[in-house]
Amino acid sequence: MNNLGPIIVVEDDPDDQDFLREVFLRLKYPNEIIFFGEGNTAFDYLVSLSHNPFIIISDINLPFLSGFELRERINNNDRLRLKCTPFVFLTTSNSEKDVALAFTFQIQGYFVKPHLFNELELMISKILEYWASSLSPSITPRLPRVS
Repeated sequence: MNNLGPIIVVEDDPDDQDFLREVFLRLKYPNEIIFFGEGNTAFDYLVSLSHNPFIIISDINLPFLSGFELRERINNNDRLRLKCTPFVFLTTSNSEKDVALAFTFQIQGYFVKPHLFNELELMISKILEYWASSLSPSITPRLPRVS
């Protein structure tokens, strides 16, 4: 895991982006925070990266490509899947149907956005601390070449 890699946030709501931006400033993590307002752009960026992001935090309800579809595209891309980048949903939906569906995409967490800023800060802090302590493969395995 690349603890110093960028934190990718896929969130289309400008107010939620502002809250998250403020949370990351207050937590003083050294990681670059990169926001995307929709899934297609986030996916294209992930494909272009030569290094691993630290974590991907995504909303479910996004324009053009939902969070579910984004996760599915990552899972279907051998190079991205093998990077083992933690992928968590941070969303307003607490629907059991959405939670169950989310975990079919092999996510690493599902969190409902709290209404209070200090609760959001505590939640993000716990998520980042957990993943900063977790081990995963440090080198992306190379896929065999197809001749």
